[in-house]
Amino acid sequence: MGFDREREAAREIVVEAARLVLDWHRRGVEVSWKGVDDPVTSADRGANDLILDRLAHRFPGDAVLSEEQGDDLAQLEADRVWIVDPLDGTKDFVTGTGDFAVMIGLAVGGQAVVGAVCRPLDGRLWHAARGAGATLEVGGASQPLRVSAVAEPSEMRLVVTRTHRFAALEEVVRTLGITRERPLGSVGLKVGALATAEADLYVHLSLGIKEWDTCGPEAILAEAGGVITDMFGRPLRYNGRDVMRRQGVMASNGAAHARVVELLRPIAERELS
Repeated sequence: MGFDREREAAREIVVEAARLVLDWHRRGVEVSWKGVDDPVTSADRGANDLILDRLAHRFPGDAVLSEEQGDDLAQLEADRVWIVDPLDGTKDFVTGTGDFAVMIGLAVGGQAVVGAVCRPLDGRLWHAARGAGATLEVGGASQPLRVSAVAEPSEMRLVVTRTHRFAALEEVVRTLGITRERPLGSVGLKVGALATAEADLYVHLSLGIKEWDTCGPEAILAEAGGVITDMFGRPLRYNGRDVMRRQGVMASNGAAHARVVELLRPIAERELS
């Protein structure tokens, strides 16, 4: 089964939502808080409303799970679920780093099959569908995506969160012998850096990442030849009752994924138990 129609729809909708977010960014927004260290803005809500409206029009029979839609569990009975993060990296949006993105994914049977991620500030657009490859569009030009071939953990470029460092990160760096880091904000942009071979590894060893953070990016990374799992090497599943990634997330170019999982297993067992 191909997903060309879904891919093109996700591509068009994410670009439209990114333009809306960019307009909010230029004008300034009022910030409120969903929880501790968890901001939300009118840009999140506006992009969410636009995306859900467009998806309902194009795919009226599909379910939707979005960060900003509230706790509606009706989608649990659906086989096809659009999983949406209307503004990934809200803290970066608020602080002005530019490392925020709009992300749309489609999960079918619990697996990510379509993804579109757009960085509003410069219009960089990653998109993919299962079996059809992954593409990066920048400034009207497009190119196929392929991850790097770096296979030695100590030579890998580790992408890290710009706004904070989880407690065990220094131990991860020492264990792997990492000497190069690339700070970024949005999870989508981190995984996008892997898909464009600008980085090789991303590790998240704490709570905070949810289904909408990984669905679209996973579809893109997989088609670029990379791998994303939990910290114990298990595949990610979608449309679950608990949207939290409680076993962490590891994304890589795939060249040494299993080896890195085993090297970091003692840290993961301690941090995620």
